[in-house]
This record gives sequence, C-alpha cells and structure tokens, in this order.
Amino acid sequence: MNIVIDRSPQEPALYAETKKQDYGRKRYAMSTGNVTRLELNGKEYILIGTAHVSRRSTEEVREVIEAERPDSVCIELDETRMRAIVDPDRWKNTDIFTIIKQKKTTALLMNLLISSFQRRLAHQFGVQPGEEMIQGMKSAQEVGAQLVLADRNIQITFARVWRGLRFWDKVKLLFAIISGIFEADSVSEEDVERMKSRDVLDDVFDEFARAFPRVKGPLIDERDQYLAQRIKEAPGKKVVAVVGAAHVPGIVQEIHKDHDVNTLTALPPKSKAPAVIGWSIPVVVIGLIVYTLLTNYATGLAQINTWLFWNALLAAAGAAAALAHPAAIVTAAALSPISSLNPLMAAGWFAGIVQAYFHRPTVRDFESLRDEVTTLRGFWTNRVTRVLLVVALTNVGSSLGAVFGGANVVRLFFGG
Repeated sequence: MNIVIDRSPQEPALYAETKKQDYGRKRYAMSTGNVTRLELNGKEYILIGTAHVSRRSTEEVREVIEAERPDSVCIELDETRMRAIVDPDRWKNTDIFTIIKQKKTTALLMNLLISSFQRRLAHQFGVQPGEEMIQGMKSAQEVGAQLVLADRNIQITFARVWRGLRFWDKVKLLFAIISGIFEADSVSEEDVERMKSRDVLDDVFDEFARAFPRVKGPLIDERDQYLAQRIKEAPGKKVVAVVGAAHVPGIVQEIHKDHDVNTLTALPPKSKAPAVIGWSIPVVVIGLIVYTLLTNYATGLAQINTWLFWNALLAAAGAAAALAHPAAIVTAAALSPISSLNPLMAAGWFAGIVQAYFHRPTVRDFESLRDEVTTLRGFWTNRVTRVLLVVALTNVGSSLGAVFGGANVVRLFFGG
C-alpha cells in the first residue's frame, strides 16, 4: 500500500503557479495539507480531512471532487444524519407525546445539546453545520459519482458508547458535555483550521481517551474501522472520501484490514446489574417499612413520611428548575414516591406529558428549534426543549429523592 500525504508547503506564488501547470487537475494538492492519497489493490483513495464548521473545508471538497472526478464519493454521514441535513424542517412533523412514550427524551436532549455547540461555531463562521458534507453530495451528483453514506448509524454509536460506560463514567461524561456546551469563549476560524492538523487532533483525542477510556473505542476506533471498510468497498477505481480530520489517521491504519460491519453495528447485550439494583432498592425500602410498621408503628409512619417528603420535594424542584407548568410540578411531586419504587416508571415521563398538554409545542417552536438551542436561554424558552428539560430534570430530582428518602428509611430502621 502506498500512502502520500499532501502537505501545504507555503510556497511562493510563482512556484505554486508552476506546480499548478505541471500537475494539471491535481493542482489543489499543492495548496492544502488536508488531502491524503492511498493506493490499495488497484484502487485509488483520496481522503479529505475536514473541520465540520470550516468554510475552507467546503471549498476544498468542491475543488477536489471537481478535479478528480471520482467513481464514488463517500461522506461521513449515516442515513439519519443525512436526512437531518437535507431536511432541516423535519421537526415540523415531530410528535412530542410519541417521543416521551418511546423514552427518547434523554437521547433527543443530548443530541440537541451536542449539536448546539456545532451550530454556534457555524453561525460564528457564517456556514451551515455539515456544509462540507452537503457540498460532497452536490459535487458527487455533478460529476456523476456514486454517493456512499459511509458512517455508522449514530444511534448505534451512542448505544455502544453508553452501554460500555460505568455509572460514574456516565455522570462524568454528561457533566463534561453539558458544562462545555455553553462555554462563552469564541473560537477563531484560524484555531479551527489549526485543529485540523493531525498532531493537534491526536493530542486532543489522547487527552479525551485518558479521561474516558471506554468512550474512545466505540466513538473513534470502531468508527475508523467502519469508515475504512465502507470506503474500501465503495465502487469504482477512484474514491474520494469526505471525513472529519480526526478520522484520517485511523482510516489510513485500518483500511488495509478487513472488518466485519455486522459486528461493528451489533448492540452489546444490556447489563443485568441496573435491573437487579433497580428492583433491589424498592424491595429493600418496602421491606424495611413493612417490618417497621409491624414492630414500631410510629417509626414506620415516620419512614413513610420521609420517603414521601424527599421524593416529592426533589422531583418538584427538578420540574420547577425546568420552569414547568404548575400542574406538571404537582404531577412530579405526586408520582415520584410511587415511580421511585417501580423501575418501569419515571415521574419525568408523566410530568412531561402534562407539560406538553398545557404548553403544547407549536409549528413555530419546531421551526425555530435549531436556532434557539444555540443559547442556554433558548433551551428554556422553546416549548419543545422545555418539555425535554421537564422530563430530564424531574427524573434527576426523583432519583435524588429516592437516594435521600431511602437513606432516611434505613436510618430510622436502625434507630437513628
């Protein structure tokens, strides 16, 4: 396998013009450091490492595809994200009640949190998020190349990441994402272009891997393998691949290997530990209360009261923090003591349904969703994200209520 990484030599204009004449249609290679060429088994692969909010990346994608006129163009998208880019008005047809019933509120909220950061950068630079991917689709059509959606389904990636994390790793990851989303500091376009350097990106991901070693595998390494396999299987003798710059080193390493995409897309079995713990806690709490009622009725009543108090108080506080409708706050307080004893229920689901009933999202809310989530205030003012926040924060409050309430039940049982 031959690998040539095109580097930007910062050459004088005259030298650049000479190279442009000498290399003809490959002239772009002398003016960018983000194109990697590979030859493998009689096929040529041209990898364009991009920054997803960079105007220069978009221009580069157009120039490379027009110059090379490949047989196939691979882009770092799956079908779900491709539809999201080409059909930004898809939110108009969303049923918020269905999202709650299908237990997808947390996943949707996290998707919006993550995408909000990218949209803020995109607005700062005057480009659309994923504009280089859109350009890749357009250019592929213009030159008659076959378009290949080369990335793994985003939901599968999230599921494999999430199931591979321990409880405290999940807490740390969520905190890191949320705390970083609304960072006020702006990033210059020069910084984005500098981050496309392989060395800088390697350093960034090395730090990320050290903080969350279980995330790097499914989020980065597995996707490198999946992308490499899909790119290698793309039809034709010449293939251009538009991928994030961070994936280029991994693809270069993995493309000469054979990978089973079925294995990479299989969901790992769910751990039984959460279910066991989830049912053990209510069994213990109920058992302690029943036993105490039979042996010391007054203390048993105190256990019931402390369970009701902490669950109702903290679930209501969570709903109130989301600026929920008063009826939703009352619902959270009323149902949390019950839902905390049943792992198949969640107080946030019911509070969210009540919130959506009294403040049902309108078409305008869905239309403005993409722009409003770029600010912290927007998450609370938009009715769609308000419902999601009511569900999420009520569930957080209810979980804390179960911890405090359960601790007091145990304390009273031992005479504390």
